Amino acid sequence: MKYTAYLIILIALMWSCNSNTEEPDAWGNFESTEIMISSESNGKIIHMPVRQGDRIHEGQLVAITDTSIIKLQMEELNASRNTVITRLNSIRAQNEIIEQQIKNLAVNIDRTKRMLKDSAATRKQLDDLTGQLKVLEKQKDANNTQKQTISSELDVFDSKKALLEEKLNKCYVKSPSKGTILEKYSEAGELSAAGKPLIKIGRLEEMKLKAYISGAQLHQVKIGQECTVRIDDGEKGYREMKGKVEHISDRAEFTPKIIQTKEERVHLVYAVKILVKNDGTLKNGMPGEAFFGFSKNEDQ
Repeated sequence: MKYTAYLIILIALMWSCNSNTEEPDAWGNFESTEIMISSESNGKIIHMPVRQGDRIHEGQLVAITDTSIIKLQMEELNASRNTVITRLNSIRAQNEIIEQQIKNLAVNIDRTKRMLKDSAATRKQLDDLTGQLKVLEKQKDANNTQKQTISSELDVFDSKKALLEEKLNKCYVKSPSKGTILEKYSEAGELSAAGKPLIKIGRLEEMKLKAYISGAQLHQVKIGQECTVRIDDGEKGYREMKGKVEHISDRAEFTPKIIQTKEERVHLVYAVKILVKNDGTLKNGMPGEAFFGFSKNEDQ
């Protein structure tokens, strides 16, 4: 009875070893989606509160470049705009006075017309009042024309202000996505220029295994297909993870040197990217293996 139990355990161990040494369908290395965050303005970096290895979220402040010149330009622009607003308010006040004078003249004209019927006023008095009314109306029209011109000046100031605000916003560099800072290229106090890289972030929550399959295997792999990904776990062990095919190259290439032996590198293969959830184990450049469940007879 003991002998039978030992035999069962031995067979189970042998089967386990054979399953671990099962030949994978594809080999490759893990990589992350990397985003280069660059400066959008010229000037000295006055603040950079992030460090390499930090995890950052979308919209988090990465750096601030010098804003002093833009703020001075905005102050100058606001002062000029206030002067124009003062002129506009002056014209509005003049129009209010003119409108009141027009109302007063209209009352006098009505009174004079009634007096003229009773021969208590002369025609000349009515004509003088009517002439004054026309002068006031023309003066009001001229003021309204000037008011439109000044309003157009304000539109120009508003456009310039919007442009300066956009420049000011670009001095505050923010992360477009969450991730981990893989590289930091600048420090506070250094000069920066528009387009100069400041940091590189990687989205490490999900990693991609870039593996390679042969042309004979290509028809058996589809985008969205689930597969098993295996990585080393200790000296002799393996760890299996679930993966999903995200991309299949439409062009063949020679097998990369880091993947296969010299004899096998002459074969043409297709790159496949497999998306794998990362619990912190996976790192950029780490080797991995993929199992699609290919029929070994078809591969042969």
